[in-house]
Amino acid sequence: MCGIAGIIHRNRSGGVGGEMTAMLQALKHRGPDSTGYAVYSQGGDPADYIMRIKVAEADDLAIGHGAHRLIADRISRVDAILEEHGASVKSKEAPREYALRYVLSHDGDTAALAGHIEEDGGTEILSMGSGLELIKDLGDATEVADAYGLGGFQGTHGIGHTRMATESDVDIKSAHPYWAFPYNDISVVHNGQITNYWTMRREMERRGHRFMSDCDSELLAVYTAHHLATGVALEESLKRSIEEIDGVFTYLVCTRDQLGMAKDTMAAKPLVLYESDDLIAMASEEVAIRAILPDEIDTTDPYDEEVRVWQT
Repeated sequence: MCGIAGIIHRNRSGGVGGEMTAMLQALKHRGPDSTGYAVYSQGGDPADYIMRIKVAEADDLAIGHGAHRLIADRISRVDAILEEHGASVKSKEAPREYALRYVLSHDGDTAALAGHIEEDGGTEILSMGSGLELIKDLGDATEVADAYGLGGFQGTHGIGHTRMATESDVDIKSAHPYWAFPYNDISVVHNGQITNYWTMRREMERRGHRFMSDCDSELLAVYTAHHLATGVALEESLKRSIEEIDGVFTYLVCTRDQLGMAKDTMAAKPLVLYESDDLIAMASEEVAIRAILPDEIDTTDPYDEEVRVWQT
């Protein structure tokens, strides 16, 4: 069933981490398997990259001391690759043993650097960009937010997802949101099923794009990243997706300064929208919006084939 949510503040920052946590916790009944966030801030040096990586699955720790050694070896290898590519690490944190956050500067080919890290084995880059931080793990929104310190995150916009596994495994790799390079700072969450997934995936792979899971939702991130990297505007990419991607879907996509949504022709997957002069919030159910806006509000349901894009 799954639940999606998004929020964007216009011309200001807000408590996006806490707001997204409240919204996603209200959607826990739609997907108890995992929770994911993609949150955006405008702080820090714009020349820096924030890189979130996963060097193991949460369940890997159950195999004992061998897993701890393997994780340590993979982290050491990531550090060596960063040095090899001339990246300067400004900070490094490990909110969980298998999940790390780097802030780094790099003047070379960032796509080559990212590819080297992932091709070396065992490491998945969850996100890499100037404003995006992508966090996902097993558990509900409160558990994930507490583990990763998201409650105090200040930012401009974000999207999130509560997942009920139907098409792939219960693991971090299959959790939303998804990110894809070569376009930095992109993230996608999706509710639905893409029926021409394998056809579209093979086409994207022929164009040189990488996939890290067998979840059909990852296609939307790759598809959007491909368009944006070749100069297609976000709104146009969303419109094309309705024509070219088959299935039932509602999805949200973020870039560093935009949040967009699209619904398929049948509009079978729900989305409720609230919009004011300074705040836009949307979710699979109105209860999520009311978790952060408890006063009386007016909401709307986007129509079939509707595309919207909002700017920070």
